[in-house]
Amino acid sequence: MKNMPAIGEKAPEFKLENQAGETFELADFKGKWLALFFYPKDDTPG
Repeated sequence: MKNMPAIGEKAPEFKLENQAGETFELADFKGKWLALFFYPKDDTPG
């Protein structure tokens, strides 16, 4: 992802694989409550 979404902006569509190897996408949660957390980098100091 090139740019972080702004606060209140809709999340971009995406597909991911879970720990069981099953693929899911954001659209699978349409109409349901879902909490997403976006952060710029992982394992960085500070």
